[in-house]
Amino acid sequence: MATAYIVDAVRTAGGRRGGRLAGVHPVDLAATTIDALVVRSGIDPAAIEDVIMGCVSQGGEQAQQVGRMAVLASKVLPESVPAVTIDRQCGSSQQAIHFAAQAVMSGTQDVVIAAGIESMTRVPMGSTAILYMKEGLGTYRSPGIVERYGEAGWTQFAGAEAIANKHGFSKEMMDQFALESHQKAKAATESGAFKNEIVPIDIETPEGAAQHTVDEGIRMDATLEGIAGVKLLSPDGKLTAATSSQICDGASAALIVSEEALKKYNLTPLARIHTLAVTAGDPVIMLEEPLFATDKALAKAGLKISDIDLYEVNEAFASVPMAWLKHHDADPAKLNVNGGAIALGHPLGASGTKLMATLLHGLKARGGKYGLQTMCEGGGVANVTIVEAM
Repeated sequence: MATAYIVDAVRTAGGRRGGRLAGVHPVDLAATTIDALVVRSGIDPAAIEDVIMGCVSQGGEQAQQVGRMAVLASKVLPESVPAVTIDRQCGSSQQAIHFAAQAVMSGTQDVVIAAGIESMTRVPMGSTAILYMKEGLGTYRSPGIVERYGEAGWTQFAGAEAIANKHGFSKEMMDQFALESHQKAKAATESGAFKNEIVPIDIETPEGAAQHTVDEGIRMDATLEGIAGVKLLSPDGKLTAATSSQICDGASAALIVSEEALKKYNLTPLARIHTLAVTAGDPVIMLEEPLFATDKALAKAGLKISDIDLYEVNEAFASVPMAWLKHHDADPAKLNVNGGAIALGHPLGASGTKLMATLLHGLKARGGKYGLQTMCEGGGVANVTIVEAM
């Protein structure tokens, strides 16, 4: 089987809901990010054989096949480049990486872009379901689902609380985890650790034209007292908005190629794809599946958790990466070393390639060999990607 290589991966800095990226159409945000990736790599734009775009809320400005719209809005890609848009919930663009890698590994394609977009300001989370329900056009909860799982709906908030209770995490423990996410993100920003992965985005501000280059969600002055004082999401729960991922606008992209393409276009890879895995489990607790997906990925790879130099485990809620650490008896010093979604934001469909950009550049900066990325996904699904730095 052919080997798939990641030449580069980039992301925008996260924008808060209603913040600095709120004035940018998501199609243009995605196009700008893809363009930067292509220009940075130096590859012939016409050599791109496909763009696989992850996006969760595929409605409004993210409708009509947003991946193809991003190609048509591009200033670099010719209109001959095809695209497809996929939804594996929060893992959408991580799955885009998997599909791109599988295309290369199968020998059917040599140069593929995996990408993600989510403007949670302009296309609010859940709006593509809620608007249909308000119009009386039904819900995804079919009679078959109700028969199997009952009338009660599934919510990520209930799942996150269930994980906290199952694994014995107190509110104080999760508050401390959130504080450390902000502290790590602040340190990474101030040290320039994100410089090589962030694509500057031109924006308009009340003060005039500017570029967005710094993740807007980081609380540079975060304190444990401030985090502890945030209102509980549920009166009898432990989680708060401060221990949850931030609503975020953002885009990201990765260039995945074959060995033949490396030689043909004189490209230098950051890493090779080592192992791909995706699993599914309980849709009610929903967010615990990364624990078991990682078990499968490590077994498939023939690696132990101690062999992995850096882990990126999406901070959907503090309880998720905390449970992952506990389950694997993993080293917390290797986890989300530059902060996670609690501080940096979680732009849903863009988070997969976003985390990959941070993982790859983190491995390069530290001279690490193996990196592992995973995230929880709606419906009880989880992707795991293991990469080997070159």
